[in-house]
Amino acid sequence: MCAPPDIIWLVTTQWRAQACAYAGDPNARTPALDALSADAATVNYAQAVTPHPFGPFARAALLTGVPSPENGVRDYYDALPVTARTIAHRLNERGYATAFFGKWGVGERDQCVPLVGEAAARRPVPADARGGFAHWEGFEGGFLLNEPWLQGPDDAEPRRASGYQSDVVCSLAQAWWGKLDGAGTSPRFAMVSLEPPHPPYAGAVPADIVRQSEQTLRLASNVPPGGEVEATARRELAGYYAHVEATDRALGALVAALDEAANRAGRPRPLVVFTSVHGDMHGAHGLFRKGWPHEESIRVPLLVRGAPVASGGASAGRSDEAVSLLDLTAMTGAWSEGRGWLCPRDRAAISMPSVVDLPLQCDRVWSGWRSAREKHILLSDGTRWVLPEKMDLK
Repeated sequence: MCAPPDIIWLVTTQWRAQACAYAGDPNARTPALDALSADAATVNYAQAVTPHPFGPFARAALLTGVPSPENGVRDYYDALPVTARTIAHRLNERGYATAFFGKWGVGERDQCVPLVGEAAARRPVPADARGGFAHWEGFEGGFLLNEPWLQGPDDAEPRRASGYQSDVVCSLAQAWWGKLDGAGTSPRFAMVSLEPPHPPYAGAVPADIVRQSEQTLRLASNVPPGGEVEATARRELAGYYAHVEATDRALGALVAALDEAANRAGRPRPLVVFTSVHGDMHGAHGLFRKGWPHEESIRVPLLVRGAPVASGGASAGRSDEAVSLLDLTAMTGAWSEGRGWLCPRDRAAISMPSVVDLPLQCDRVWSGWRSAREKHILLSDGTRWVLPEKMDLK
């Protein structure tokens, strides 16, 4: 019987499915993800969606495999219950060494504290509220894309790290992974959770990342031209794509380091998952941010390298299965047991459990489903929400 694979989840925030060069985006500079996509052992789940296009709801669903609000997160400020069973609990029971790094996003938050800034970044996450991960080193939120505050197992108080957030968090994961080399036979599971490319889009990136000119960016045809929407989209996308490029580089360096360590030790490369908790409208249909049921908001990248292959399943290349982030817990559980996984349906459920009272976000509760060729959305009163868009099958 084959040994259980080492597994790493690379989870970003607000990285919409189209914002990768391998997906055809002319503005995206993503050489590391392009290489991961082109790997002979990678499946590109091209129709992947988030179950809920807003951070806390999506993160809770991703961690538990249970949709919101059934997982206990109905409101933006709800914390994931400490009794919730997560992917870490499942893999702990299978003998994995488990670790979490970076943005937690499902802990208790103070509604009187600004979402962006040091106070939110330093909000403590108690040990019993860290989802069962044996090692946990991260932060609740704060959207400090540089010099993030971190809490680790030996920290009585949060400590400030120097550098770009994606670089800092990926370095922590690499260090933990390396400490376990030769330390025993336990397989490893790590979740690396990054805030970039989430706003603030004007946030600094490493000095050698050159922001593209706002005027040379190529906008989608569904961004209304010539007015404030176009101007805002160009301004924000210039920063967004800089954070995409910087984070692509950090992720690429991490994967390369783990692959090199595996090669030196004569082990298989780790099973790698790359995704995002939701997307961003960026001016499409005149809208910004997330929560909306449009493609730009709900579709997320999902690359999986090195997973066991189920009978009839894809071993590499593009898959148009109706996969949701909600499936990742079951997928990972199967992989940890040496089994492949096939999507059991032809459509994925999507919803916004509540309205988040923040600027530019979706202003209504909705639910529905999406397949590779159709989307059906209902408002809370049962009426159909007809969206002004064509399905993007690229």
